[in-house]
Amino acid sequence: MPTRDTAWPPGTPCWVDCSVDDPAAARAYYHRLLGWDVQDSPPAAGGYLMAMVNGRPAAGIGPKMSAAPMPSVWTTYFAADDADAVAAAVGAAGGMVLMPPFDVLDVGRMFIAADPAGAMFGVWQARAHHGAEVYNENGAWCWNDLHTSQYEVAKEFYGKVFGWTFTEVGQGPDFPYATFANPGGDPVGGISDTTNHPGQTPPFWLTWFQVADIDDLMAEAVNAGSTELMGPEDGPFGRMGILRAPQGEVFGVITLTARG
Repeated sequence: MPTRDTAWPPGTPCWVDCSVDDPAAARAYYHRLLGWDVQDSPPAAGGYLMAMVNGRPAAGIGPKMSAAPMPSVWTTYFAADDADAVAAAVGAAGGMVLMPPFDVLDVGRMFIAADPAGAMFGVWQARAHHGAEVYNENGAWCWNDLHTSQYEVAKEFYGKVFGWTFTEVGQGPDFPYATFANPGGDPVGGISDTTNHPGQTPPFWLTWFQVADIDDLMAEAVNAGSTELMGPEDGPFGRMGILRAPQGEVFGVITLTARG
């Protein structure tokens, strides 16, 4: 079981959480689908719930942070040594800081931003909470990718903010896709060009969870009130699908291809 007990390297996806109208309903939904042990946080955390996989933090569930109407979403957070410096880099590169850096009790410092096309993401400066302590495990987060119609703009923006390098791995001009990595590192996520996709949605970061049997899980998800947006279908790395949960947040699930 891949685990981590220290802060993630800067620029690496390090945490995911969903913001919903009804965290209690989301707790029951994700326990049913992914087997999460969803635990309460201290009262000062404002109703934030911690999802555990094999006794380790895997993801968060919380109430929406704004009183203004907003959709339920999964948010991808990228690690930073200095959240304030990264916030300045976001603005300089043409993005927008939507929620300026602030301290979260003693566990970390964070902010929420949007890239030039409007895709939202978070940045996390770890203190007591390092981020996900379990990953690439059934029930845990395993990948994050950006779906955007401004493919080249996105690569330029994130390259300036996080120093990422990109490798084109897509299937020709009809399906451009690049993985991104910290300089000298292995791929840690991807960017998909949705320009030619019918029914494209506004740009967004998609969180993927690893599951043991995607066909059974997606059938159970539909029984639990979800909507199948894609799949299940076979892909280059496994069998995958995309779901919209009953409260509207979208996420991906994948059963990875066994490697001999």
